[in-house]
Amino acid sequence: MDLSVTVAMTSPSEHGEQLRKRQHSLSELTYVRDEDAKLETTRARLSNLLKRHEDLKERLSRDSDKLIFERLQKEFEAARVAQTEEISIDDEQWNDGLLATIREKVHMEAERKAMVNQTNVQADGQFQSRTTYRIRNKVIYCLDGARIGIQYETFFAGEPCEIYHCVLESKSFLEKMTVTEHTLPFFLPIREVESDHLSSNAIKFIDHLEEILQSYIDRREQVRLIKELYGNQIGELFNSLPYNLIEFVLEDFECKVTVSIRYSDLILTLPSQARVLAWPLRSYKRVSAAGRRSGSGATAQPVPFRLPYAEDALKTLSLPEAYAEIVLNLPRALKKVFYSQESD
Repeated sequence: MDLSVTVAMTSPSEHGEQLRKRQHSLSELTYVRDEDAKLETTRARLSNLLKRHEDLKERLSRDSDKLIFERLQKEFEAARVAQTEEISIDDEQWNDGLLATIREKVHMEAERKAMVNQTNVQADGQFQSRTTYRIRNKVIYCLDGARIGIQYETFFAGEPCEIYHCVLESKSFLEKMTVTEHTLPFFLPIREVESDHLSSNAIKFIDHLEEILQSYIDRREQVRLIKELYGNQIGELFNSLPYNLIEFVLEDFECKVTVSIRYSDLILTLPSQARVLAWPLRSYKRVSAAGRRSGSGATAQPVPFRLPYAEDALKTLSLPEAYAEIVLNLPRALKKVFYSQESD
C-alpha cells in the first residue's frame, strides 16, 4: 500500500501516538545501551582495582615492612611495660600546651642520657620515670631518642581490632616534627595529612589520623559483616582498598539490583553518595490507552529504575542495617514499580 494512502487512513491523533511510541522505544533502547556500557566500564574499572589490591597486598608482605611492624610493636610494648604512670587526658586537657610539655620532656631525657653516657654519672631517678598519656583510644609514649610514639587502638561494635603505631621526631624542641616510622595501612594518606597539619597543628594531625583509622576499620568491618550475614545473596562485591568505594550486586530476586556507595571523605562511616538500580530480569508489557482499545500492546526492553528508599537507607544506616532494610522492602518496591509500568 502506498505510504500516502496509509497516512491518509490514519487519524492525526493515532499518527501522533505512533510517533510517540517510536520515540519512546528508541529512547529506552538508547538508555539501556548507555547503562550497559556504564556497567561494563564500572566492572572493568573495579576488576583493575582488584588486581591492584592483590599487587598492593603483596607489598605488605615484604620483609622490610614486616621488620618495621615487628620492631615498633616490640618497642611500644617495652615502653608500656616500663611506664611508671599512665595519665588519662580529656579533650580539654589535650592541647598544644600538653604536647609541648611532652616534647620538652623527651628532649630533656635524651640530653640527660647523652650526658650520663659521656660522664658515667648515675642517672637521676626523676628522669627515669616513664609517663604515658591516654586520650580516648590513643596512647602517647615518650620513646628513646627524643621521639614521641602514638599508639592508635581501633574498635568495631565495642570489640578491639588492630593497633597501629606512629612515631614523631624532631632534631630539637624548637624544630618541627616529622613522621619517621609508622604501621598504618600504606593506602591511607598519612603523608598528605602530615604535609597538611603536622608542622602547623600537631594535635590536629594526631587526631585526624585517629579519625581516618577508626573510620577505615568501621567501613571494612561493615563489609565483612554483610559478607558473613548475606553472602549467599550477594553475587559480586567490589571495594577499594580504603573501602571508600563499595559496589555489590543482589541477584536472588526478580531483579538484578546493583548497589554503589561512595564516601567523599575518609573520616566518614556513612556514604555521601548512594545509587541503587534494579534491572528487571524479564521484559514487561507496556500497554498504552490506544493499545488497550485496539487489544494490542508493545513489549518493551527492560529498563533499570532507581530505588530511592534503598539509597536513603544506605545514607542513614550502617551497611548491614541498610542491607536488611533494602531486602525487607524490596518485594513491595518491585511490585509497586512493575504495577506502575504495566499501567502506563
